[in-house]
Amino acid sequence: MSIRDAKAFDLTQDFSMHTPAFASYTGPAIKWVKRLAFDKAGGQEITSTLHVSTHLDAPAHFLSGGKFIGDFDLDWLMGPACVVDLSKTGIGDFDVYGPEHFEQWEKDTGISIDKGDIVLIHTGYHRYYPENWMDRSEVDETKYFIRHPGPTRAFAEWVLDRGIRYLGVDVSAADHPMNTVIRKLRADEAEDAEAKLGSLDDVFPKADYQIMHTYLFPHDIVHIENLGGQIDEVLDQKVWFGCFPWRFQGGEAAFCRAVAWID
Repeated sequence: MSIRDAKAFDLTQDFSMHTPAFASYTGPAIKWVKRLAFDKAGGQEITSTLHVSTHLDAPAHFLSGGKFIGDFDLDWLMGPACVVDLSKTGIGDFDVYGPEHFEQWEKDTGISIDKGDIVLIHTGYHRYYPENWMDRSEVDETKYFIRHPGPTRAFAEWVLDRGIRYLGVDVSAADHPMNTVIRKLRADEAEDAEAKLGSLDDVFPKADYQIMHTYLFPHDIVHIENLGGQIDEVLDQKVWFGCFPWRFQGGEAAFCRAVAWID
C-alpha cells in the first residue's frame, strides 16, 4: 500500500481535562503555567495517569520485568489489521464474546485473520464515551465503563493460538467490566450482570481475573483501549493500521494516536 494514495481515518478519541480515566485512576489536570501576554509564549502543564482516552498498554502494566512502551519498534506498531464489527451481532450490555464470533466473522466477510495481524474489535460502545468527538449525542459514561461487552478465557486463548500481534477495543478495557475492579466498585451493576450471565464466579473465576492482561501480556500481546473516532467508517475490512505512542522508556502505558489507512 502506498500511504500517499491511501485515505487516513483517525480512530483516536479526544483528550481533555474532562476525559474520564479508568476506575480508581486519576484523570487529567491541565493548567496554563505561561501566558502570552506576560511571557511572550503560552505554556501548559499536564498531570495525568496513563489509562485515559486512547492509549496503549505495555506488558509492564501487569508483568514484572515486562516490556515498556519504548521497547516496541515502529515496524511492530504498524501492520495489517482486521476491523471486526461485533455490533451487528446484537451484542449488548454485559454480553460475552468469544472465538466463535471472530470465526463467524471470517466466514461472513471472507476475510482471514492471519498470524501477525492486528485485530480491532468494534462493539459500538465507543459512541457512549464522553470524548467521542464524531458524535456526542449518545454519551453515557456508566454504560460505557460499566456495561460494555467483553471476553472470557476462551477468547484470550484463541488470540494466542491464532498468533494475533495485538488488539484494539472501542471500550474502556479489553477485559469484561465484571472481570475488573468494577465488579467490586459497582455491586449494584454486578447484580444486573449476574442476572444476565449467571454466576459471575463461574463466568469469571478468580484465576482468570483480567485474563486479557495476565494471560496475554507475558507473550507481548498487548492492546489499545478506548478506540473510537472514525472507526465506524472502516468496519469489516482489513486495513493498514498504526498505533503511535511516544518513545516512553520505562512507561507501562502511553497515550497514542490510532490511524487506519485504506486504498
